[in-house]
Amino acid sequence: MTLDLTADLGRLQLKNPVMPASGCFGFGREYSEFYALNKLGAVVVNAVTLNPRPGNLPPRVTEVRAGMLNSIGLANVGVDQVLREELPWLAEQNVPIIVNVAGETAEEYCLVVEKICNSGLAQAIELNVSCPNVAAGGLTFGADARTLKSLVKQVSRLCTLPLFVKLSPNVTDVGESAAAAKEGGADGLSLINTLIGMAIDLNLRKPILANKTGGLSGPAIKPVALRMVYEVAKTVDLPIIGIGGINSGEDALEFIMAGAGAVMVGTANFTDPYACPRIIGEIEEFMRRQGIKNLEEIRGCAL
Repeated sequence: MTLDLTADLGRLQLKNPVMPASGCFGFGREYSEFYALNKLGAVVVNAVTLNPRPGNLPPRVTEVRAGMLNSIGLANVGVDQVLREELPWLAEQNVPIIVNVAGETAEEYCLVVEKICNSGLAQAIELNVSCPNVAAGGLTFGADARTLKSLVKQVSRLCTLPLFVKLSPNVTDVGESAAAAKEGGADGLSLINTLIGMAIDLNLRKPILANKTGGLSGPAIKPVALRMVYEVAKTVDLPIIGIGGINSGEDALEFIMAGAGAVMVGTANFTDPYACPRIIGEIEEFMRRQGIKNLEEIRGCAL
């Protein structure tokens, strides 16, 4: 039986629905030593900002039960170096590129997006308005619906690529955020980013992370992420990429049945470098067992 795993994300069409989440895959160089990156639906690269950022002070990562906390703080070399050194190499791997863009001001977001669009190296933009680990930007935009709508509107006016907005779970109503992103001109949504969490060192009697708090990811957040994808899919008519605790084909299929057109795999990449291609294979196995020829047959079936 011929299987069709095509992910229909509106203006963005992918050959399969599985891709790594931003911040968990670098720019793909390390993982390319394990498998050909063109096996993936796309590669979502680390967050890119206008200027280089050193990130937060260490410790920046700690393992917790059923997941991990990170407080990287959007460390990156800046958009100009990314365009010179990283994206040209990744473009040679014959895989769609989605660039995660962050900033401290609306002007910074716009400048970075414009540079990436003009480069001709990327196929889509993921607007990061939900990083919980930075003092400026991030949740400053994502936590307030009016501010979010204004930012997305400014970016969408100049963005020539499909524009996905990455939503935060650290809000009262994720549906309100999703609606604001749509009203601002988003082509799609990705959700969720990490939940704000903390871990304390009992011997030192202080938080383990230098930033005190960090973003919780991994299996612990999957039920929350799944519920939020379900809620947004029921109320906002936009393509959705589901994120949060995905570690198997079954996990990915739950998100697809909840309305997601594709999924991003995050923390699982740290424990299993083959996580993404393994999950693609497990989706295919399920489809064969169930006699499903096209993923569209089951997308949103749980709504």
